[in-house]
Amino acid sequence: MSLPALAPAGATPPRPPPAVPSVAPAVPSIAPAVPGVAPLATGPRAPSGTVPSIPSVAPIVPPIPPAAAMAATPSRSTGPDLDAQQLADLEARCSRLDQLDYFEVLMLEKTATPADIKRAFYRESRTYHPDRFFQVDSKELKERINDLYKRVTEAYYVLRDDSKRKKYVTDVTGPERAQKLRFTEASEAETKAAAKKEQEEQIGTHPKGRQFFQQAQRDADAGNWAAAERNLKMALTYEPANARYKERLAEVQKQSQDESRDKGGSFKIR
Repeated sequence: MSLPALAPAGATPPRPPPAVPSVAPAVPSIAPAVPGVAPLATGPRAPSGTVPSIPSVAPIVPPIPPAAAMAATPSRSTGPDLDAQQLADLEARCSRLDQLDYFEVLMLEKTATPADIKRAFYRESRTYHPDRFFQVDSKELKERINDLYKRVTEAYYVLRDDSKRKKYVTDVTGPERAQKLRFTEASEAETKAAAKKEQEEQIGTHPKGRQFFQQAQRDADAGNWAAAERNLKMALTYEPANARYKERLAEVQKQSQDESRDKGGSFKIR
């Protein structure tokens, strides 16, 4: 190592330059050593005193769908789980609901078994139950669904009963079909009243009259025409206007006369 040159006598020696710490250059090497921290983006530094540019960021607002896509979105008013075919079927059935009998409402043949009727009811009631459409906006659609569901329930009430079903089949296949399509409470009461009236006409309304009439029937069945005639005349004292009693009395009297004539003829000397 060479020694520095000596300054002339009487001259102030120059100050040595400040010592630069030897550890300063090693500081930047610490930052990249931190684990889990992504290194800063490389590239040319911005000039001093300027604001670095911020990279563009994708917008967080979703893009507006085109008009065609919005038009294809189904409206709530179509109802849940009802496709175009079901809506068309609903419209067609409701438009002629007053012309359909209960078998047609449930889409069944008139020879359907009780099991078929039950399955059809469960199918239709699940599809058109009003509770499934309480959020539908269309009031008209709700009314159509309610009308159809009521008729489906009414049809099941009638067709599940063997006696009612048999009578209903007779009614809707007869000449009065248009008047017998609905089996309402009023029609049921009317049917019961007609049956009661027919029964009264057959055996009478007065207890005593019915008693003598029934006894006369037994006498006639046994061939005891005289006893039958007496009991029918007694029945008429309680119900003198009963047409059935009068008709039966005439039949018994004729039968009694024919029998007497035949007996008289058998003893005639030939």
